[in-house]
Amino acid sequence: MAAKLLLLLCLFSGLHARSRRVEEDENEDSLLNQKWVLAPRSQDTDVTLILNKLLREYDKKLRPDIGIKPTMIDVDIYVNSIGPVSSINMEYQIDIFFAQTWTDSRLRFNSTMKILTLNSNMIGLIWIPDTIFRNSKTAEAHWITTPNQLLRIWNDGKILYTLRLTINAECQLKLHNFPMDAHACPLTFSSYGYPKEEMVYRWRKNSVEAADQKSWRLYQFEFMGLRNTTEIVKTSAGDYVVMTIYFELSRRMGYFTIQTYIPCILTVVLSWVSFWIKKDATPARTTLGITTVLTMTTLSTIARKSLPRVSYVTAMDLFVTVCFLFVFAALMEYATLNYYSSCRKPAVRKKKASLLHPDSTRWIPDRLSLQAPSNYSLLDMRPPPPVMVTLNNSLYWQEFEDTCVYECLDGKDCQSFFCCYEECKSGSWRRGRIHIDVSELDSYSRVFFPTSFLLFNLVYWVGYLYL
Repeated sequence: MAAKLLLLLCLFSGLHARSRRVEEDENEDSLLNQKWVLAPRSQDTDVTLILNKLLREYDKKLRPDIGIKPTMIDVDIYVNSIGPVSSINMEYQIDIFFAQTWTDSRLRFNSTMKILTLNSNMIGLIWIPDTIFRNSKTAEAHWITTPNQLLRIWNDGKILYTLRLTINAECQLKLHNFPMDAHACPLTFSSYGYPKEEMVYRWRKNSVEAADQKSWRLYQFEFMGLRNTTEIVKTSAGDYVVMTIYFELSRRMGYFTIQTYIPCILTVVLSWVSFWIKKDATPARTTLGITTVLTMTTLSTIARKSLPRVSYVTAMDLFVTVCFLFVFAALMEYATLNYYSSCRKPAVRKKKASLLHPDSTRWIPDRLSLQAPSNYSLLDMRPPPPVMVTLNNSLYWQEFEDTCVYECLDGKDCQSFFCCYEECKSGSWRRGRIHIDVSELDSYSRVFFPTSFLLFNLVYWVGYLYL
């Protein structure tokens, strides 16, 4: 019986000790929770007191260290995206996070907190740099869902001010090598009113960084890299420190190759088809020549729509112009061939005739004779009538046409370098001159046009791509 009572007493004492331990643990948890809740309240009070104390006698109209030394502004830029680039307006769009760091000794404080992170409401209460972007056409700060601005104050007075901007900046494109051109588009900024004696900008190490280019909208351009510079610009208001970032861009040729170069080359090749068409097929060759000329005119107009109205000749203008000249020359080649072929007639054209016999109703050849109307006057300005010539028992007629009234005889100049009649191929007047047979002009063109166009393309592409 005594043993049972002793066992019950031990169990009771153990349960009592366990309950006390559980209560102590719960009290500790409640104290921790109470400390966790009360800590922010004390920090809020501390920060509020710090800011009230800092701003009590703070004058935001005065820059830090005024009258003592220049304010040093350290700059960092994070490029979020670039593009699109407009060749017509000569501008590009850029989205950046712009960070400026400086030291304001008036904002030093003593606290367990080393950094105060504040929102945009604090920005209007302290002095901030009057930075402007000198080559910006329009600029926009982001305000959704709140103003994209951040302010951090360290206990030693260092201040970090960041904001997000989208800027349409001017970029003077040099389009002499268009569309094989490369450009360095600048983003220039400086102080609006403080010269270098009062404010100096500095680049920090690795101060310009760029995000992933997958979201960039460059389209026709490829990003090659960037570089930053610092220079002093002298003005009537003083010398200013000007900071510039150059974004190296190289144009991609894929769009212009498909839309302009390949159609121009094919149109030129198409104009050569007329050299293999018979010269008697005037409608076919004329239609083909005019069609290719009009096509080149349309391609030239379309190519110019991608460019501003610059006064100098671009690489594309040169190519399109030469292609147009080749097409126009092919049309003029047939005009030349047709003109001289129509004039190429023998000086004495044979037209066989016979006298009408009373019995057989046939023409009978007569003796050699030359008959001309007696009423023809040398002073008459009208073209002479045909002359009948009888040679070797055959009757011939000599015809004179207005376009071929000149004679091509030995010792006389007959259309220099061109032969309209067979008699022009020889004679003293041909000495020292090149003989070109107009009837073989198509054969010459089949070799000359492709060879010269191939040579032009070789010089063009090597000159613009590698020189």
